Amino acid sequence: MDLQRVTVKEPDRFLFKDLSLTISSGERLGVVGINGAGKSTLLRVIAGRLDPDEGTLHRARAGRVEFLEQRPNLGEGTVAHYVGDGWESVAALDRLGASELLSRPVSGLSGGQAKRVALARTLTRPSELLILDEPTNHLDLAGVAWLERWLETYPGALVIVSHDRHLLDRVTTRMLELDRGSGYVHEGGYAAYLERRAEREEQAASAESTRQNLARAELAWLRRGAKARSRKPQARINAARRLIDVRAPEPVRQAELGISVAMPRLGDTVFELSNIGLAYGEGSTVISGLDLLIGPGERIGVLGMNGTGKSTLLHLLARRLVPTTGALRTGHTVVIGYYDQHGEELDLDARVQEVVAGPHRTPGSVEDLALMKRFWFTGNLPLSKVSELSGGERRRLQLLAVLATQPNVLLLDEPTNDLDLDTLRALEDFLDDWPGTLIAVSHDRAFLERTVETVFAIGSGGQVGKVVGGVQGWLASQMSGSSAAPSLKPAPKSRSTSARPANAAVGRQLRELEKSMVRLTQRRESIHEALVATNDHVAMTQLGNELSEVQSQLAHAEESWLTLAEQLESSD
Repeated sequence: MDLQRVTVKEPDRFLFKDLSLTISSGERLGVVGINGAGKSTLLRVIAGRLDPDEGTLHRARAGRVEFLEQRPNLGEGTVAHYVGDGWESVAALDRLGASELLSRPVSGLSGGQAKRVALARTLTRPSELLILDEPTNHLDLAGVAWLERWLETYPGALVIVSHDRHLLDRVTTRMLELDRGSGYVHEGGYAAYLERRAEREEQAASAESTRQNLARAELAWLRRGAKARSRKPQARINAARRLIDVRAPEPVRQAELGISVAMPRLGDTVFELSNIGLAYGEGSTVISGLDLLIGPGERIGVLGMNGTGKSTLLHLLARRLVPTTGALRTGHTVVIGYYDQHGEELDLDARVQEVVAGPHRTPGSVEDLALMKRFWFTGNLPLSKVSELSGGERRRLQLLAVLATQPNVLLLDEPTNDLDLDTLRALEDFLDDWPGTLIAVSHDRAFLERTVETVFAIGSGGQVGKVVGGVQGWLASQMSGSSAAPSLKPAPKSRSTSARPANAAVGRQLRELEKSMVRLTQRRESIHEALVATNDHVAMTQLGNELSEVQSQLAHAEESWLTLAEQLESSD
């Protein structure tokens, strides 16, 4: 397939302009960009669901295209009728955690169920070009791992939009970045894209610095007086004025997402669960016999197959559900911020500034406008209705609304769904430094590896236990075909109140050391590059001394990290 100078525009801007791209047989193209950059629109153009405003597309005559939309419409009938009765479709539904839906009418499916059903059909229909828009949304970790393996063996061309960094790095060979109406193609996967993007931004900064220096020189020339200027060619004057009047391109967003909120102090106990059980009638136990103490500063990830009760556990902690058995005590200083999976709490008719203000503040205050700006809600967006926002913008608004309540406990249910990669990295940076208690349900391995320290899983019969080996340990047990139970240790029934704050402090020290090691490693690499580039013996001596100091600091940081990690492990 060839795209020649393809353009799609909105009333106030171009989504992409003069985009030319060739998608060859066997191509594996990942598409990235911020929310609203036009990723889903481009996929619809490639799939033939939307005509571009300008440009042409040339498709192979016999090329069959299968397209998974971000929010698929399944029509009418049952799931079995929609996916077909072939064994491949039934097997795909099973691996995606949706086999129990076969006899259900598609009209009664939730958004997540519909996405998994549509993905099963898309993967199992013959195609030469496969187009997937956020296929990992609403999958569990086992489903994501299966999808990765399936895509690795798919023989046709692949175009995929995803926030899953592991998947992008594993299945793509090229990346297309949409940025302010332009498209940039990078060879390689997600890591290569980050490198090339950083290089492009450095080059743009260098070019802007050069332009500013030239502009200063030309401005001085123009100010030499009317007599001096009259002897200069008019073309030179015009060129000088154009150079001065040029402005650097506006950044894709006005600033990095500076998430920083006040947080009330936490006491020694956050949650105390004693013999908690929850059942929805005969034979439908979701949580069983859970005893658990959660203290301040703890970082917990919750895993489990789809339907095992991960969201239910968060609902219990947030007191949206009442347990069938047992007792749940919440610390008296706890302020919960709940980031739910579907944004169900957002009123579609409310305006952005009304959502941010909440029921107790006046919309549009100076403080709220500053907060919205930090979350990239600028221009007319604060006055926009929620129904007018893209899926990613709604999720970002939901995050803003949660943090505006100044919680000291965050319950995050699939927080990575629909967030663009820039927002996702900024959220992870915030959680690195945030001192509160975090409990997160997520299928995103990179997010969990970055943000949590302890992993629990919900196994068969509603049993909840600590996972031996963390995310990779749980995933390995699922891939081997065994149940989750062998990889679980019983949830701790008690822990001294003095140990919990100490462990939280150790966790914060570990995160600080990790960031320090990253900085020192980057500095070491830059010194190596400088040594290679110079022949000046004085400079080489200075760089050599600095390199020795950096290596010593890095070795000390690594040793401190190992000591603290062992201390934290032994206390569990």
